[in-house]
Order: sequence, then C-alpha cells, then structure tokens
Amino acid sequence: MNIAILGLGNFGTAIAACWLRAGHDVAGWTVEDEVFESIESTGMNQKYLDHVSLDGLACTMDIENAIADAEVVVLALPSHVICNFLGDLKPHLREAQVVLNVSKGLGTRDRLMSDVIAENLTNPAAIMVGPTIAPELADGVFSTAIVASREASVADRLAQNLTTDTFLLSVGVDPRGAELWSVFKNVIALTCGLSDGLGAGGDNLKAALFLAGCREATRLLPQLGASPDTFLTPAGLGDVFVTATSAHGRNRSLGEQLGSGASLASAEASSAMVTEGVRASRLLKKLAWADGLSSVYLDDINALLDGALTATACIERLTAATEPKSVGLRVRAETAFPRVANLHR
Repeated sequence: MNIAILGLGNFGTAIAACWLRAGHDVAGWTVEDEVFESIESTGMNQKYLDHVSLDGLACTMDIENAIADAEVVVLALPSHVICNFLGDLKPHLREAQVVLNVSKGLGTRDRLMSDVIAENLTNPAAIMVGPTIAPELADGVFSTAIVASREASVADRLAQNLTTDTFLLSVGVDPRGAELWSVFKNVIALTCGLSDGLGAGGDNLKAALFLAGCREATRLLPQLGASPDTFLTPAGLGDVFVTATSAHGRNRSLGEQLGSGASLASAEASSAMVTEGVRASRLLKKLAWADGLSSVYLDDINALLDGALTATACIERLTAATEPKSVGLRVRAETAFPRVANLHR
C-alpha cells in the first residue's frame, strides 16, 4: 500500500521501518528539523531510534506532499497534538483516504480520540491498538495488534494489507472497547509502577495490582460500551500486560516515581514524553460518573494523584479490592495478600 505516516517520533519511526521492510511505499512527515535532516543525511532517525534503517522512506516537512499519493494516512503524533492538527490536515485529505490513528491517548478536554476525529473529519477512520513497544517493533520482534473501525470493511482491508511477517494485525469488531482498554491500561500500568517504586514490593505485589486493575476494567468497561470479549485480545489483556510490565512503559515509570515518594508534579516534569495514565484516571472517573456508575478503584487512584492518599495507602486499598466476589470460596483480603505495611519487615 501507499502509506503516509504523520509524526516520526518513536512509534511513527518504528511502524515506518516495519512497513518499509514489507515493501510498502511509505512517506513520513515531521515538523522537527533535526529529524528531517537526520533521515535525509543518514537514512536513520538519530533523535528517536538511531539504530533503525529507514531506507526508502520519503521524508518531508510538507504535509501536502506527504499525503498526496497515500491510500492510508497514519496519525502517529501525540494525541493532544493531533486534536489541534486535524484542522490543518483536513484541506489536504481526499475523500477515499483512510485515516488510521495509532496514537494511544486522549483528545482535548479528555475525550476519546475516535470522537475527536469523527467530529473533525469525514474520511473513513480506524484505530490500531495492541502491545507494540516501538523499539521491538522496529527491530522486527514479533508483535500483534488489532485494527478496529466503525466500518468493518475498512478494518478488514487494513488488517489484510498491513500485516507483515513480524507484525500480525487482526480485525477488531469493537472499536469503542478497544479504545477504552487503550485508556484503562495506562491506569493499570501506573499502579503496577507503584510496586516497583517501593523497592521491596516485588512481582507478587505487582501481580496483585495487575489483577485488581484487570478485574475493575472487566467490570466497568462493558458498562461504558465495551464488549466483554475485547479483554482477551491484543487491545485488552495483551496491551495491558506489556504496558504494565515493560521497562519502556512511561506510565509504569511514572507510577514507580510516585511509589518512591515523588510528587505528581515532579514525576511528570521528569518525563520528556507524555504519560497518559493521569489523564486516563480522570477521564474514566468522569465517564463512570456520567453514566451513574461508581468505582472505588478509580476513586483511590485519583486520591493518590491528588495527594490525598500516600502510595502505600493506595496500594493497600487496591490490593484489598482483589478479594474474589464471584467464587464459592470467599477469601478475606487481609489473609489473601500480605499487607503493604509489612513489606519492609
């Protein structure tokens, strides 16, 4: 296919390398002078993924040139940038061009990106969600993701044509659910990072926090419009797992800093890249309230972010919430999990 990738950061560069190796015609657009000059002079993006060949990439800083021949226009910019960018993009789009959003995040005023795109563009649109750590995807490590769209034929065409030997795309039939999971997984990753920040927390505690998050997501997200089946897909459990455990995960790293005692302001300031877990926590709580739903899990995490709970107190409350509710043998949380207060003994 003829593909235009708008945004050549970590993920835009990785997906460009992946599709170039598969023989697609790929153009890349960037607003960063140093990125453009690096690719033009060395064939690599030395700012982001300096070991990855981009041989054959048609790199440009002109948006019209970038998408002129494209069948698929890929939005690989940070989500908060995309929202302001859509107005600039719209005059250059042709009606038949498919807009594929690969940015994992929230739009302006904490809305789902699909809603923002639908409000601004009339083109067929899809999202791609899955456990796709950029350096691994760029290096050809086998990865999976789903492509979902409100138009099933669009998702089917993209999945068939953009799957490669190392990147398996499947068709998602629940675009809203896929997007909700892509938001919630950042919250789960943030809480798992709290365990790393404690130092003595260990993987057992992280597993308890992981379980608490997955349990709450499988309870709450179907009430917000997600299909329960989406949990067992790359967009659900697959993406949650890699985001919550990978050393590359920005939201896990933010949680690690909070767990070690840093304030939210200092933790966010130390990251050069956007961490979506904070905004995701706010949005999900707002969505739940709007639908008349409650979530003690989200209440506790937002209390942590607001400074009303310490990391230790938050972890205690979250692990207590892992008590089984639907099995015959009920186990009290106090005996099922070691108390966080005893971690340092």
